[in-house]
Amino acid sequence: MTADTTEPEEYATGPAERRREQRGWYFYDFACSVYSTSVVTVFLGPYLTSVARAASDAEGFVYPLGIPVRAGSLFAYTVSASIVVAVLVMPLVGAVADRTGRKKPLLAASAYLGAAATAGMFFLAGERYLLGAFLLIVANASLAVSMVLYNAYLPQIAEPDERDKVSSRGWAFGYTSGALVLVLNLILYSGHESFGLTEGEAVRICLASAGVWWGAFTLVPLRRLRDRHVRAAGAERAGAVGGGWRQLRATLKDMRRHPLTLSFLLAYLVYNDGVQTVISQASVYGSEELGLDQTTLITAVLLVQVLAVAGALGMGRLARTHGAKRTILGSLAVWTLILAAGYFLPAGEPLFFYCLAAAIGLVLGGSQALSRSLFSHLVPRGKEAEYFSAYEMSDRGLSWLGPLVFGLAYQLTGSYRDAIISLVIFFAVGFVLLARVPVRRAVEEAGNPLPERI
Repeated sequence: MTADTTEPEEYATGPAERRREQRGWYFYDFACSVYSTSVVTVFLGPYLTSVARAASDAEGFVYPLGIPVRAGSLFAYTVSASIVVAVLVMPLVGAVADRTGRKKPLLAASAYLGAAATAGMFFLAGERYLLGAFLLIVANASLAVSMVLYNAYLPQIAEPDERDKVSSRGWAFGYTSGALVLVLNLILYSGHESFGLTEGEAVRICLASAGVWWGAFTLVPLRRLRDRHVRAAGAERAGAVGGGWRQLRATLKDMRRHPLTLSFLLAYLVYNDGVQTVISQASVYGSEELGLDQTTLITAVLLVQVLAVAGALGMGRLARTHGAKRTILGSLAVWTLILAAGYFLPAGEPLFFYCLAAAIGLVLGGSQALSRSLFSHLVPRGKEAEYFSAYEMSDRGLSWLGPLVFGLAYQLTGSYRDAIISLVIFFAVGFVLLARVPVRRAVEEAGNPLPERI
């Protein structure tokens, strides 16, 4: 193995330059969060399930690749499959990004591949459940890869004491765009007859419009963010793609030198698995178990988006007083109570579902934003994209177990209530693991300056 001749990347210099990049950085959350909200959380789960049921046999099964799958479990299994694909790609992309210093072209490629797959969901009609599953896999995996690169900019564009605030604002931008587009979706879906559309056509337009939005607003960060080029020998630069796997192996070895960073990743992997599963399966639970109509689900998710903005900013302020770790631990306790309440929700009662959505909104953005900013303090300089590929594997890349458990619980019991309560274990175990991580010592061992509170 050749000697590593790369040097740490150049970081943003003056405050004005940092603010300009930060404003551009926020807009990628603004661009891609619409996919997570409108597609994954609201429309695609129930719609893909209905398409699969239209193609199912008398016992309610479809047979992708000859495998018997209950139609109601297809969406959850497809989410898991998309994450497996992402796991195979993300570490390579992270290693190449750090090796070449060219994050922006890779961000553009992954963002526009995901946006194109999402726009292609307009053609998901009839019994084309395989097309829907394929496009979901491509879009989900592309989003995960793009987030590796997006998150890796955070330690480069924000000083240590700024990161909780900057990360929280990014999430707030994302939830703002999600709320705005959901209002437009609600108008189109609720009034589809007045627009001369069927219900299915309205859903497919909502799905495709998320891809168009994603692609359009990705132009802003691509104009504002700048690459920090590393200095490397010409042969190494030319062989960056081929050497990506070698660099990945070196990264994994290097991460063993930072066991406390790995301990945080393990805790985050566990509790965020629960968060991602709740987000992706909430609409299926509401429609299939609670018997709520699509308008109620859209309105509930809109409520989540609006309150998540306040939650992300509010928890960011709490972190400045109590530290990010303690604030995250508090949010995990609330998540556990939310799932317990969800298990007992009565069917056909939108008011109770709205109350649960409000609680989710208040903790969702803050727990995610603070986890990202906390991890940014644990990353050695010059290895941001590689380490954030591991983070993203925890965020989306390894969050396959929750959807798999959810799908298996439904397949075995036929009850979505049993499926939702099974997720409590992720928050309980994640709480215990995070509580045991000495984050101040972890920051010092990564060679980074300590913020005033963490």
